[in-house]
Amino acid sequence: MNLKLISGSSNIKLASDIASLLGMPLTKNILKRFRDGEIYVQISENIRGDDVFVIQSVSNPVNDNLMELLIIIDALKRASAGRITAVIPYYGYARQDRKSDPREPITAKLVADLLSIAGASRVLVVDLHVPQIQGFFNIPVDEVSAIPLFAEYIKDLSINDPVVVAPDVGATKKARQLAKRLNNCPLAIIDKRRSAHNESDIYNIVGDVEGKTAIIFDDIIDTGNSIVKAVERLSQSTNEVYVLATHGVFSGNAIDILESSAAKQIIITDTIRLSQETKKIKVLSMAKFLSHVIINIHNDKSVSELFN
Repeated sequence: MNLKLISGSSNIKLASDIASLLGMPLTKNILKRFRDGEIYVQISENIRGDDVFVIQSVSNPVNDNLMELLIIIDALKRASAGRITAVIPYYGYARQDRKSDPREPITAKLVADLLSIAGASRVLVVDLHVPQIQGFFNIPVDEVSAIPLFAEYIKDLSINDPVVVAPDVGATKKARQLAKRLNNCPLAIIDKRRSAHNESDIYNIVGDVEGKTAIIFDDIIDTGNSIVKAVERLSQSTNEVYVLATHGVFSGNAIDILESSAAKQIIITDTIRLSQETKKIKVLSMAKFLSHVIINIHNDKSVSELFN
């Protein structure tokens, strides 16, 4: 099967960078919206029997980008693509992964069902909010992580006496993976309790952070409120605080909140398009790593070997 790449409108820059690294153009397509908001897609090239990778983040506007992805997949299926891989750098609705209160939906599962029904053969995602979401799919799922990219960047900073900090108990596993890559540096955990959506309170810091350089690692920064509270608390006893997050959702005035925080630097990836880097926000590109993953999937090779 021939390898083809096609991009939705959510993150054309990342898709173009991946295509450039693979030495191939993006597959041409017509994507527009009718006056009533309906999305129209037409694939402009023959893709019969091809191995097609659709690159689309389900980021703001979440519902538009999700629907666009589903329609592109359906168009590819009806054009007889040989295999369709949905490359979703940011998987929207991932935080609705369980019922916390009565009569709530499990929307992360619904999105997984929609992708399968639309015609996706497999899914490639970056740092899911919780790994259990892989079990929502009845098709193969490859989850890759930005941890190697972050570890390389932090090592280049030559930080003295670092400690990796998980912003809550749920982030401990991935924080530990980062700490391992940073020469097995110490790990601390913030005891955080959520009182409501996008609201949290910090009770304790478990671990020794006194006089160290704290490196907070989380998968998502949304409003920025929780991270800023963590930075303020850590700043009372640490030397400096860096913040790492795979997905910069940045709802509302999150960027302004982060810019005025005590954090030395906020480092994110380009899984979600950011219009411009600011004084404190540094964007690392996932394009090179994702291009390697796509080639390995296309050639039926191991994806996990890339993490080594």
